[in-house]
Amino acid sequence: MLQAVIFDFDGVITDSEILHFRAFNTVLAPYNVQLTKPEYYKSYLGMTDVDCYKALIGEGRLAVEESHVKDLVQQKTRIFEQLAHADGRIIEGVREFLDMLSENKVPLAICSGALRAEIELILEEAGLCSLFEVIVSAEEVKRGKPDPYGFVLALEKLNKGRWRAIRAQRCVVIEDSHWGLQAAKGAKMRTIGVTNSYDAEQLKQADKIVDRLSDVSMQDLIQLCS
Repeated sequence: MLQAVIFDFDGVITDSEILHFRAFNTVLAPYNVQLTKPEYYKSYLGMTDVDCYKALIGEGRLAVEESHVKDLVQQKTRIFEQLAHADGRIIEGVREFLDMLSENKVPLAICSGALRAEIELILEEAGLCSLFEVIVSAEEVKRGKPDPYGFVLALEKLNKGRWRAIRAQRCVVIEDSHWGLQAAKGAKMRTIGVTNSYDAEQLKQADKIVDRLSDVSMQDLIQLCS
């Protein structure tokens, strides 16, 4: 029995991964650091902003003190917001999928390494905020994906005030990266990988792989949880 669906955000609901890439590089430019798109998608896409900058410092590529990371994150957030207003959009097939879940009264949550302000900005502009009971963002996550902490926290929040607890095995997680799928598996949840950012071969640990969410039916979701 399906009890809830938990979404990653960037690369699943919105195609903002490329906006994050552009924002990171804008902030890094004064330090003579530039990420290529292949290396960003391979090594940094699944990280929170803080972890990404710390990784670059640890690799010796970014010559700043870790105490400066907070300022870099704030700069990147401002740039991302400007890009999102101009270029952010919802991925094809997502609205139909959300409408189907809403009609069937399935509780919905988001678990993302993005900042809450970034998530809410795009959801509000798309008119989708009211569909999600819970949003777990980077500010609340002690350990980012592939650690399962974020998904465990999302389930705890979904269960607040419910007389009948939602079980992890009855949750379906929608992810676009192997880091996210690993985290969801660690939380004992069912998984769907959508090939928006990576090809099917890199998402093979998912229980089901699709090219777009509108290809997923309620019966598919129910079968995953049976």
